Amino acid sequence: MAADEPALEVRAVSVLRERRTLLDGVTFDVARGSVHAIIGPNGAGKSTLLAAVLGQTAFSGSIRFHFAGAGRIGFVPQSIAVDRTLPVTVRELFALSRQRLPVCLGVSRSAETRCNELLDRVGLSGFAKRRLGALSGGELQRVLFANALDPEPEVMILDEPASGIDQAGVVRLEARILDLRERGATILIVSHDIRQVRRLADRVTYLHKRVVSDGPPSEVLGDSPVFPFAESAS
Repeated sequence: MAADEPALEVRAVSVLRERRTLLDGVTFDVARGSVHAIIGPNGAGKSTLLAAVLGQTAFSGSIRFHFAGAGRIGFVPQSIAVDRTLPVTVRELFALSRQRLPVCLGVSRSAETRCNELLDRVGLSGFAKRRLGALSGGELQRVLFANALDPEPEVMILDEPASGIDQAGVVRLEARILDLRERGATILIVSHDIRQVRRLADRVTYLHKRVVSDGPPSEVLGDSPVFPFAESAS
C-alpha cells in the first residue's frame, strides 16, 4: 500500500433509477486520516452516493477502499425508524451485536460495560437502561454514533450526524469526530450545515448529481458564512 494512497477512491460513479440520473460520473478521492465532507442541495444525490459507497445500491463505475488495518467501516444514518412502544433499551441495542446470548435472556456484563464506555464517549453516561422510544431525536443520534465506534472504525461514514441534536450535543459530537481523526480514522460526512463543514472538513466535495467542485473548504466554500447552493449544476 502506497503511503499516499487514499482511503477511498470513487471513479466515474453513476446511478440510474427508473430512467432518472441520480449520479453522473462522480469522481473524487478521500485522503487517509482526513475529514471529507459531501455537500449539495436537496436532491443532489448525497444519500445515493453514500448508498453506493456502502454497497446498498447498484451503480456503474468503481468504488475502492484501501484499508491499512482490519477494514472496519462504521456508519451513522441520518435517522432510524423506532417504534416508540417497544421496550428495547439502549444497552439491549448495543448487546445485539456483542454477545451470543439472546438479548431476551439478559445483557452480559461485558456488553453492558462496553455500552457504558461508549455512551460516556458521547456524553450520555447513565443512558444504558433508557428505552430507545423515550430518547429525543438528538439522543438517539448520539446513541447510534456511540454504537458505530465499536469495533473502532478505520473509516466512519456519517449521514447528517448532527440532525436533531442541540448545540451542546453538536459540540460533543464534533469533538468525537475530531478525536476519531486524531486516532487515525478517515471520516466521510454528509452535512447541510456549512458552518460545521468549515469547522471539521479537510476537503469538501460539492455534489449536484456530478462533482461541481472539489477541494479545500476555502476554495469550495469561499468566504460567505452560508454557502449559496446552486439550483442546478450548470
